[in-house]
Amino acid sequence: MGTGSSSLALESEGGSGSSPSRPNLDDVPESCVSSIFMYLDPPDICKLAKLNRTFHGASLADFVWETKLPSNYKFLVQKVLGQSPESLSKKEIYARLCRPNSFDGGTKQVWLDKSSGKICVAVSYKALRITGIDDRRYWNHISSEESRFNTIAYLQQIWWFEVGGELEFEFPAGTYSLLFRLQLGKPSKKLGRRTCNCDRVHGWDIKPVRFQLSTSDGQQASSECYLHQQGNWGHHHVGDFAVDSTNAAPLKLKFSMMQIDCTHTKGGVCLDSVLVCPSEFREKLKQF
Repeated sequence: MGTGSSSLALESEGGSGSSPSRPNLDDVPESCVSSIFMYLDPPDICKLAKLNRTFHGASLADFVWETKLPSNYKFLVQKVLGQSPESLSKKEIYARLCRPNSFDGGTKQVWLDKSSGKICVAVSYKALRITGIDDRRYWNHISSEESRFNTIAYLQQIWWFEVGGELEFEFPAGTYSLLFRLQLGKPSKKLGRRTCNCDRVHGWDIKPVRFQLSTSDGQQASSECYLHQQGNWGHHHVGDFAVDSTNAAPLKLKFSMMQIDCTHTKGGVCLDSVLVCPSEFREKLKQF
């Protein structure tokens, strides 16, 4: 009798002697999870959001994503997305800005690096001033899947090579690099495989190409290099510029590349675009 009574008592208190349920992730308050998310990178937040409803709800908090957005995100939403920043959640703003967004008639693109939230801007050759660009004796416009703008300019031959451009943009504080994306040789596809015709490449090993950069706040940079790598796209560094956190006004950039020694012709180069990116991204560009 005594033993039977003890067993019944245990069953009624602990459910057949089982131990009390332990705390799990569902028991963590959503506000606590959101506070932790503030210190994580966006890709990690998106992975953890799949764990359960609490983590998913925490991943939607505006204050979490506002810490990931660049300081000029309101400018980007208005200029690039054409919407009011108040009409979108901060997570949606981040997601949409991470995609390539065209502006200025499709001749420029801006996007955020998904991991860091830092800004990159690309300017198509169509927005640049190029000597002889409208003369088919010198330049050809070629459709290409290798360009984010789907078109590149190919130089057959010219005596005076000069390319210049401008960009006015509101950059967050930081140090940025400006680079020209070029390739020696004419790309094409043969039997579904990429090929590059370098027969017309000439003149770039005689004199160096001169690159220049200046900003509206007085910064200047220049560099020179011979073009020699054939068959692959390369990012040619022009120079760096810094944006101060106290300067919220748009910064105007002027940039150029030229080889104007008229003692010889030069040709066989493809011009795609100009890239402005955080200076620490230059190492990544060397991989392509």
